Amino acid sequence: MNFKSSFKVNATVISNAFIDEHMAGANGEYIKEYLYLMRHEGEEVTVSMIADALNHTEADVARALSYWKKAGVLAEDVPARREVSPAVSETACTGSAAAESGKPDVPQKRPVYSPEKISGLAGDEDFSQLLYIAQKYMNKVFTQRECEVFAYLYDGLHMTAELLEYVVEYCVQGGHSSIRYIETVAISWHEKGFRTIEDAKNHAFSFSKDSFAVMRAFGLNDRKPGDLERDFMDRWFRAYGFARELVIEACNRTLSATHAPSFQYADKILEGWKKAGVRSMEEVRRLDEQHADRIKNGGNKTGKNSAADGKNGEYKQVPATKGRSGQNQFQNFPQREIDYDALVLKQLTEQQ
Repeated sequence: MNFKSSFKVNATVISNAFIDEHMAGANGEYIKEYLYLMRHEGEEVTVSMIADALNHTEADVARALSYWKKAGVLAEDVPARREVSPAVSETACTGSAAAESGKPDVPQKRPVYSPEKISGLAGDEDFSQLLYIAQKYMNKVFTQRECEVFAYLYDGLHMTAELLEYVVEYCVQGGHSSIRYIETVAISWHEKGFRTIEDAKNHAFSFSKDSFAVMRAFGLNDRKPGDLERDFMDRWFRAYGFARELVIEACNRTLSATHAPSFQYADKILEGWKKAGVRSMEEVRRLDEQHADRIKNGGNKTGKNSAADGKNGEYKQVPATKGRSGQNQFQNFPQREIDYDALVLKQLTEQQ
């Protein structure tokens, strides 16, 4: 059997030489520092930036850098870049790829924002107000590092002060006030081409509880939705306007019929419900009863159940799920609350 991943690759490739010769003997925290450096190869990074990103002390970072230099993995004169060269990160090509796709380009080398340059930006009323509001939201006085991050987002990436204020509000209200988290979200939004608050709010669907509920119903809660899967969910919740309860019911019926998660199969069911004018579970049950009556009266000579196929608006029954819990063979555990914000951060980190 051949399988194809639904994810688009935006990866940092690690040399086999590093894995074969160095990884087993290295401290786990040192490996984190190395991976961070590989992820940001070609960028201006500092010891304080690495420490902030990994929640390490600057002394820890300095020890890790010294270790990798002595091991010959990092060049002595370029401490923030790798010496092992067989691996080539895809991020080195993002500039040209972004130009071809029409997406905004994220500079591979972050500009250095000195205190003098930030003071100059402070003369910009919008930027000055941004820093003031962000500090109020985050309930702190910014360090130089935090001012540099906002200077980069505002001046380097040309994100509007209004959108950046919303980034801070969005993160803080979700319980995340670290500058690293805010920077990650902001860059992610920039890469997706968000220009206004409305753009961000509209796209929030991708990380909404609805999409996580669908992935969980299909037993796929260990990963994020792929592009095609997001398209299906966008159709169900936005174009069709179905409530979560109906979409989850379609997912559960899909598993009952196919014994495997299938967005295409669930889409057939929901397309049939849409054409039949279904808007509630009560209406679904009525369709089930009508279909059962047709079978009883010889209307379906095959006697087989199948998905609503949407042809000529015909409705064909798929067995209703048993019980009220909405559980299936992938959900033999009680439903419970999920930390969606933590999952969002994980996704954003994986996308970087």
